[in-house]
Amino acid sequence: MPNIPSGNEGDTIVSIPKSPRLAPLLHNPGELDEGESLSDARFKIRLANTLGRRSTASYLIQRRYAWRGYQTSPIAANANLITLAAFDKDHPIATISVGLDSPAGLGVEELYPDEVKRLRGENVRLCEFTKLAVDNMIRSKAVLAAIFHIAYIHGRRLFDATDVLIEVNPRHVRFYQSMLGFDIVGDERLDPRVSAPALLLRLPLGYAEQQIAIWGGHRERAEETRLLYPLFFSPDEEKGIEGRLRAIA
Repeated sequence: MPNIPSGNEGDTIVSIPKSPRLAPLLHNPGELDEGESLSDARFKIRLANTLGRRSTASYLIQRRYAWRGYQTSPIAANANLITLAAFDKDHPIATISVGLDSPAGLGVEELYPDEVKRLRGENVRLCEFTKLAVDNMIRSKAVLAAIFHIAYIHGRRLFDATDVLIEVNPRHVRFYQSMLGFDIVGDERLDPRVSAPALLLRLPLGYAEQQIAIWGGHRERAEETRLLYPLFFSPDEEKGIEGRLRAIA
């Protein structure tokens, strides 16, 4: 079960238990805190809201993108963007940024200005997920689901976003379609910011909300579907995380 801090515990949003199979790969028994066992070990998901945390998340992004031969830029402070990072101890293992639509626009508009313009409307409020990176040593769908769900909560619950946009490499499109329900809304283009091809995808957050209501928290049903949503938090857990985000964001 996730643990949602209720007091003044810094910028930790939630901690989630590690898989028993995964924990020994990440810790030697001598590295654990006094009184801590491998079965107690947890990942912590935090706001990367300081220069140090942003630099740490940027390093993970740079390392993972460089492995594919891509270029990237550091995460900069921005009032319309938050960065989430999952940590094993002090080591970043996953990160994602959530950008909110504003008069300054969205990052995806650099490559897809016309598509974004068409998607905007009177009852549409856009957000974007950017700079997703996961450490190559991590094979935990639970970590990926948790960081996506918290990104969703920030966009949907705190800022009433109706749709999320994301640019992805064509090789990753199937994952976003089959596991989260994204649709392609822009043709393939070369993104000069990373020197790699990209496609623009869109997820109506109403659809995500429906899937979370059906599947969220039912981790025992994860084998019944290709969707990632059974590994999302339950509706009650989501409310707790929303409260935590409001308290520290």
